[in-house]
Amino acid sequence: MKRQPSLDRIFEEQLETLAVALRQSTIGYYRSAVNRFLRYLHTAYPQLHHASQLRRDPHILGWLRSLGQETPPLTNRSRRACLMCVRRLLDDLISNGQPLPEGLILRQDFPPPDLYLPKPLSPENDRLLEQQLRQTDDLHANALLLLRATGMRIGECLHLQIDCLRHLSAHPQQDDQWALHVPLGKLHSERWLPADDCIRQIVARILALRGTAALPQPDSSSDWLLREPDGRRVCYQRMWQALHDAARRAGCSAPVRPHQLRHTFASEMVRLGIGLPALKELLGHRDIRMTMVYVAVTQNDLQRQYRLARAALSHLHVMPEFAAKTAAGMATSAGIPTVLESLAATRHLLEMFRRQLKNEKVRRKLTRLANRLVKIGAELGKLAAEEK
Repeated sequence: MKRQPSLDRIFEEQLETLAVALRQSTIGYYRSAVNRFLRYLHTAYPQLHHASQLRRDPHILGWLRSLGQETPPLTNRSRRACLMCVRRLLDDLISNGQPLPEGLILRQDFPPPDLYLPKPLSPENDRLLEQQLRQTDDLHANALLLLRATGMRIGECLHLQIDCLRHLSAHPQQDDQWALHVPLGKLHSERWLPADDCIRQIVARILALRGTAALPQPDSSSDWLLREPDGRRVCYQRMWQALHDAARRAGCSAPVRPHQLRHTFASEMVRLGIGLPALKELLGHRDIRMTMVYVAVTQNDLQRQYRLARAALSHLHVMPEFAAKTAAGMATSAGIPTVLESLAATRHLLEMFRRQLKNEKVRRKLTRLANRLVKIGAELGKLAAEEK
């Protein structure tokens, strides 16, 4: 009888198969999730050795409970990623004929995704940082300016080619038809970004600072744009440190991360009125829902515009102001009809006064007072009916 391979062995073979098509970093995520899963099984169920012994209850359910009890606790995002990796491997093993039951990991096992809103820089910090970067004017500062002007991810910026700037127009007199070629990035897609004068000037400055004002040979186009004068490639850590130092020297009110430059670019585009489909292409998103999160950033703008619109609406539909009757013009006969007329005039004046106020607390108090006058009028009406 042929001996069944161990769980460790079949998972390792499946990882080797995936390594042919996936990136090394992605395989690292899979391996970390598998090791976490196997460590739990070896500790809690040392007698479990083969795939045919694996069950949802108690093995998978016990592992899910253990994920919620780890120290430090895993975030929902980390737990989801771990479950997705293990479920993918289990499904592949079933497809390859391994004696595993189906439905080991179900949809309801996944925690809800965390909702992270973008965190753009405040207008003041954005202005201070740009001034500092332009004043610094070195290779890293200009690379950060390019990030802010294009909304690229930092990984995409670090992989720009030296000939990333292309003239798209066939007519030399149309000098505004330029685009920046962004290589394969986080979502394995490439794109072209419109390049205005500001972007072209930044790229030209970077070429000058790296010692390559022009391409000496055609085959040099495969070189990286961001390369130190000594030949080394610019790394993420150096860019992050340059941004940290610039934000500190500029006097920014909070630390700045490289990805916030992308958030600031996207939020600015929304405020300027760019359509979401166009912003989706600029940012390199696959799904419009990824772009929609940037709309939430502009809630302050939305609230301000809404209040202005409501204020304009109240002026359009303002009630006509009637001149209040003076004491001489009031009816001299005391009675319920006279009192009711006075109450109506008082409510009208209260309403007109309330609409002119901006203090919401005072406006609510005046509304309550007007409601009391309505109740008083109703009681007086009942008394008038009884007298008849």
